[in-house]
Amino acid sequence: MSDLASRLIALTPRLRRHARGLVRDASRADDLLQDTLERAWRYRWRFQLRPRLGPIGQIGQIGVKDESDGLFAWLLTIMHRLHLNAVRRPDRLELSDAPPEIPVDDDPGLRRDLLRALATLPEDQRAVLLLVGLEQFAYKEAADVLGVPVGTVMSRLSRARERMRVALEGAPIASGVFSAPGDGGSTALHRVK
Repeated sequence: MSDLASRLIALTPRLRRHARGLVRDASRADDLLQDTLERAWRYRWRFQLRPRLGPIGQIGQIGVKDESDGLFAWLLTIMHRLHLNAVRRPDRLELSDAPPEIPVDDDPGLRRDLLRALATLPEDQRAVLLLVGLEQFAYKEAADVLGVPVGTVMSRLSRARERMRVALEGAPIASGVFSAPGDGGSTALHRVK
């Protein structure tokens, strides 16, 4: 087995988790993962080894990431482009709205709330939140994967975090307030358990 093949196999669980976060359906996520790995293998000659300088100037790993040559970022770029192509095709039938598998504390209520809040995010905000929050990508790395400027990543992440906060805390959005019907005033919504 080649070195690249063994690395692709090792990265498969992380790629699967990311795919499930993107499409919110286990079956479609597995299809997206398979398409990503097939395309990566078919175009493996295009992957350019990009060594980076470590913290003391050595070539090697940065932080805790094991993809110092950019392989994981390259795979996520392929995955995001395939996902965008699938979203743009109107002939795609939604079969399930199953939640993504995201590691959360053992509290099932917190997990349920987090998955519901994540499901309310627009695709572009969810993708940024998954890359930066879950995969621990730097803004520049996320921007490269998504093919957008760093400022766009920052604004999408800010909006995603605010929407998540509102969904989880039930607090009003900073740019506006919620009004109760008929009273003309503003009322903050609170989460009731």
